[in-house]
Parts: sequence; C-alpha cells; structure tokens
Amino acid sequence: MLVRAIDREVLDLLLEMGRSSAPNEFIVMTGAEKGVITTVYPIAGTTVTSASATIFMDMIPLGMQIAGTAHSHPNGALWPSDADLQTFAETGQCHIIVGDPYEPDSWRCFDREGRERTLEVIG
Repeated sequence: MLVRAIDREVLDLLLEMGRSSAPNEFIVMTGAEKGVITTVYPIAGTTVTSASATIFMDMIPLGMQIAGTAHSHPNGALWPSDADLQTFAETGQCHIIVGDPYEPDSWRCFDREGRERTLEVIG
C-alpha cells in the first residue's frame, strides 16, 4: 500500500512525543490504513539516548503491517543520520523525523533510501 498522508492527530502526537521525550530521542513504528498513517506502535526493547534511538527489529510482532518509523531529533536537525538511513532501509516506506521546536512544520518524511518525500496532513 502506498502511504500518501498522515492523520493530523497522529502528527500532533508525534510532535508531543518528541517534546516530552527531550532531551532524549524517541522512536516508534507507524501503521497506515488506506494510505494514511493512523497508528503509532511503541516497540518493546527500544533504547533511547540523547544521541540515538534504536528499535530491535526482532521485537516487532509477526504480521504487523508497518508503514515505517517516526523518531525525534532533539537538536532540531530534520535530516537523517547514517544510522537513520540504516533503520529506514530495514522496514517500511515512510520515515518521519520530528525535531525541536516541535511546531506543526518541525518534521520531514523520507523514503527507504533517505530521499525526502511529501506527506499530506489530513483530518
């Protein structure tokens, strides 16, 4: 399924998760219905620090339909690091980075190769 949009409430939740997790990063998986990101999946075993956030892919439940990931950069950088690019390549098609100051435009979306892509915000 092609992901084309994100629900505004989910985007607001991701921005708030970034704000409340700072100075540490956070990372979650996302799920989509009919091409719209509608769900956030925290994954057991996730580790976070002020410099990184890691999901252990072995902890993702079998059969879970993953649209991609969402994570924060408390330093405000909205571009993927080398470690982010490795994570992007492992699963999903749509990877969101939110960053300080966690305002409605403080986010970007990237494909599996780290190329910026557009997501419509709906709802």
